[in-house]
Amino acid sequence: MTDTPTVLKKIISRKWEEIAERKALVSAAQLEQQAQAAGSVRGFVQALERKVAAGESGVIAEIKKASPSKGVIREDFVPADLARSYEQGGAACLSVLTDVDFFQGSDEYLRQARAAVSLPVIRKDFIVDEYQVLEARAMGADCVLLIVSALSAERLRELNEFALGLGLDVLVEVHDAAELELALALPNRLIGINNRNLHTFDVSLQTTYDLLSRISDDRLVVTESGILAQTDVVAMREQNVNAFLVGEAFMRQPDPGAALANFFALKAD
Repeated sequence: MTDTPTVLKKIISRKWEEIAERKALVSAAQLEQQAQAAGSVRGFVQALERKVAAGESGVIAEIKKASPSKGVIREDFVPADLARSYEQGGAACLSVLTDVDFFQGSDEYLRQARAAVSLPVIRKDFIVDEYQVLEARAMGADCVLLIVSALSAERLRELNEFALGLGLDVLVEVHDAAELELALALPNRLIGINNRNLHTFDVSLQTTYDLLSRISDDRLVVTESGILAQTDVVAMREQNVNAFLVGEAFMRQPDPGAALANFFALKAD
């Protein structure tokens, strides 16, 4: 995308440096062997669909220590404990931040979280190269995030195809109508709508509402960012949005899983 936000450009520039550093330690060929040796994937899309089919919200609960705009969000940060709390609270899936420099994440956090539960896990990072997709598969991720504003249309297609070829599910994230058109050109079931404007960092749930009419019923929309109260959940579900990615609102609570259960303690009529 030509309109890549400045903060995203900074992160992506660092990603290419990071990829080069990692390739110097573990070659792509070695990583491919590790990916092939990884256990079977847990169905990320299937887990969301099961919840929605049962009349419940499909919640992707995020394990997130910090962010560039907010700093450290949770001091008491034990990924395995957080994962178990989320599972008990009714999460369909987990999202784990692995970006080190901007979000204080770690590949190891994903491994620890996934090992503690039976839930499928998405690697939440800024993926720009096939090497990172191989990393995701090797560390046990079941799904990867592709951010349309971080990629050209060609790169988006290539990375999506590569990830699907490894057996991974893919959540394609958009912020506006132009990005959505690129996402809808892919065969993916999941479309993520991020309600955060990456230029201003303002958050508005209207972003999701405005794009819904452009999306057919064969896609599963995941609304991301800005879900801060049960009233937000009710409003989304009234618009037939039944899948949510929520992190910060839970991470700030003593028991994230209990907060999740409270947020989503409602079924469709």
